[in-house]
Amino acid sequence: MTVPPAPSPASPSSSRPAVRAYRREDLPALYDICVRTAHEGQDSRHLYPDPDLMPSIFAAPYAVLEPELTFVLDDGHGQAVGYVLGTADTAAFARAFRTVWLPTLTGRYPAPAGPPRTPSEEMIALMHDPERLVVPELAAYPAHLHIDLLPDWQRKGHGRALMFRFLGALREKGVGAAHLSMVTANTAARAFYDRLGFRPIEVPDPGPLTFLGRSTTVE
Repeated sequence: MTVPPAPSPASPSSSRPAVRAYRREDLPALYDICVRTAHEGQDSRHLYPDPDLMPSIFAAPYAVLEPELTFVLDDGHGQAVGYVLGTADTAAFARAFRTVWLPTLTGRYPAPAGPPRTPSEEMIALMHDPERLVVPELAAYPAHLHIDLLPDWQRKGHGRALMFRFLGALREKGVGAAHLSMVTANTAARAFYDRLGFRPIEVPDPGPLTFLGRSTTVE
């Protein structure tokens, strides 16, 4: 795992779980969390043998390109056990992914020469198409995010705390709304997002995904 450095201020850990700003030394934990939650919230290693693949698409580029919008759940001893990360401007992120992040990956993950034949090749094809993130119907929700927690830390209120920290940071940047995409079959995740005020956004031909959005105002 080789990534450019991402500056972030250090903060002390406490004895109680708490949401805090991302630190560069959290990056290996972000990779691990992503891998262990990338299959509809469950471990994805049986689908994607390369443990760096999914994090290289859905976690690390956000932490590296926009570390100020990356937050982790600290277990109280300095270890990240969950995260929320994303971008304030999806179109700008897609451009940065193309020009800054993707060149660090192409040697290891060349673009598939033909139609994807395996789950890994499907993900590599997505990696090489960051422009897929820019969907006209989502223009009113310029920010987007990913949130993941290790199983033992789910359903304890930590996801809500992470989400509201992220939305608050967006609000401070003057961003009024955010969106996310989720696998439609993941009904537990949908229930979580519904409780947090996310609502469906109609997108043509969404495939296996559902798009949800909400205001960044936290009451």
